[in-house]
Amino acid sequence: MQKTLDLITIGRSSVDLYGSQVGGRLEDMRSFEKYIGGSPTNMAAGTAKLGVRSAVITRVGDEHMGRFIREELQSLGVDTRGVKTDPERLTALAILGIRDKEQFPLIFYRENCADMALCEEDIDPDFIAEARCVTVTGTHLSHPRTKAAVLKALRLARDSGAKTALDIDYRPNLWGLSGHGDGENRFIASEAVTQQLQETLSLFDLIVGTEEEFHIAGGTTVTLDALKAVRKVSGATLVCKRGPMGATAFTGAIPKSLDDGESGPGFPIEVFNVLGAGDGFMSGLLKGWLEDKDWVTALTYANACGAFAVSRHGCTPAYPSWEELQFFLQRGVKTPALRKDTELEQVHWSTNRHKAWPDVRIFAFDHRIQLERMCDELDVPRERIGAFKKLCLEATMQVSQGRDGYGILCDNRVGQDALHAAADKGLWIGRPVEFPASCPLAFEEELGPDCGGLKEWPQNHVVKVLCYCHPDDEVALRDQQEATLLKLAAAARNNRLDLLVELITSPVGPVDDQSAAKLINRLYEIGIYPDWWKLEPMKTDAVWRNACRAVEDHDPHCRGIVVLGLAADMEALGPALRIAAAHPLVKGFAVGRTIMNATALQWFGGEVDDATAVSQLTNNYQCLCTLWDEARSSALGGKEIAS
Repeated sequence: MQKTLDLITIGRSSVDLYGSQVGGRLEDMRSFEKYIGGSPTNMAAGTAKLGVRSAVITRVGDEHMGRFIREELQSLGVDTRGVKTDPERLTALAILGIRDKEQFPLIFYRENCADMALCEEDIDPDFIAEARCVTVTGTHLSHPRTKAAVLKALRLARDSGAKTALDIDYRPNLWGLSGHGDGENRFIASEAVTQQLQETLSLFDLIVGTEEEFHIAGGTTVTLDALKAVRKVSGATLVCKRGPMGATAFTGAIPKSLDDGESGPGFPIEVFNVLGAGDGFMSGLLKGWLEDKDWVTALTYANACGAFAVSRHGCTPAYPSWEELQFFLQRGVKTPALRKDTELEQVHWSTNRHKAWPDVRIFAFDHRIQLERMCDELDVPRERIGAFKKLCLEATMQVSQGRDGYGILCDNRVGQDALHAAADKGLWIGRPVEFPASCPLAFEEELGPDCGGLKEWPQNHVVKVLCYCHPDDEVALRDQQEATLLKLAAAARNNRLDLLVELITSPVGPVDDQSAAKLINRLYEIGIYPDWWKLEPMKTDAVWRNACRAVEDHDPHCRGIVVLGLAADMEALGPALRIAAAHPLVKGFAVGRTIMNATALQWFGGEVDDATAVSQLTNNYQCLCTLWDEARSSALGGKEIAS
């Protein structure tokens, strides 16, 4: 069978709830960040980030946390065909904290959890045969049912010519050797555990562990003797992780010193969080091993990935993309606290995004002041605006038909019902923060003086800010607006939210072919890296060429640009969209009043009912989508664009 997968990992899968506060007891944590966890799950995600075709075999519950794990893995490119949904058991949880450089309190919530119900029936021989390597972790050797599943997978892997690897991953309390409050403990001697491990060590081509983990595998706390004991029952390459000393690979007989094996360079970084570092290390090691790199190179990858992990918050979110790893190895360490290295963190952020949006057709009905004025002029209660925005969402869904590449811009102040209803529709969702028409820029009250309101936003909401500005703005105005944007950009990044910056210039003053590019360059110069840009429907190719070049020169990983409408009618907007569509960085449009203005006047005025309004909005939105798709197809030489 053709090997369509490089790697299958097997075992634990959980949701990690990481304490957001650092430097205190777990008892004193006030809030938690939610990540995927469990060593095999972390390794599948970590290797996928590095370009490895990875899959995981595990079980999750039939509930929100199980769906979260599945969706996160899929967004990272991990094959989830082996993720079984357990109808009876809950997804495992782990609650973790960072107290100091030595203490990392950890509680496993794994009582009869889903992944510990993994059984032989969950191991599909055809699926195993697709993989070049099967990697397992020690925890699933601790129970007869899960051990049987692991052994079946290993036998099938070896029969199909696949490599096999073991991360010893010793957690004494998961072997029943200590209580629930002892999750941080990494070593308790146990002859029974040693015997269980040694029964399986001959099945592996690669065995990886810390010194303490080799102590349990070898049955002695003298590291060299432990390695020799493992060597007696296994011909695998043994990789011993030695903390600040790096790691060493032993391919043959165990020498007289740990320093006599093969090793890769370490990295002088600040240790912030050791939890999950071993899974990051293993991800880098597997990348090199599966590509048949020499051990120095494979260990270099591993040490670098481990360095990222110990310097950041969380496990899987800390691991690097392949682009980031290459950048780091070429540039080296500039700031020992990697999470405070601005240049590196931008590469990390921009190359580890989850969902790609190669094209977007956005119905922008985030308007507040325009619709409020319309209601006032028609003597209609402003409370009706929310109902109209739900009609806009209904029209969006009728056009999108559940396909990717469609989205909305909707506010929370008068459009909250529509915004909340869109949560599970698969749409790109943008949400404005600017107080309408403010210049200098000011924010909606819900954001708060420090942008703390972003803490309440769901992960899939894009922070959209509109700024009226011009390259010739007075210095005082420019400085004030830039300070406001900098505060917002920092808050968006701290809350792991995408940022869209919308620039409107032509109503402010005269513009030329360089106006947009000058503003874009300026924001990058002061340290603002938007994930998205929203620009006016500019009428010359030169303007778009200059704007796109400005973005690409500073941020080659920017998600893209969308075109706004400025209330232009469809006939006037068409030529501008056709010019913009010729530039690959322009991903689509975010247009509102062109689609909805006439219908809004009729609906608020009582001239049309809901069904008619939805029909009109649907037709207008579909016409604009068709116009864009045809323009893009023409720019691509007649090829259809994905949707």
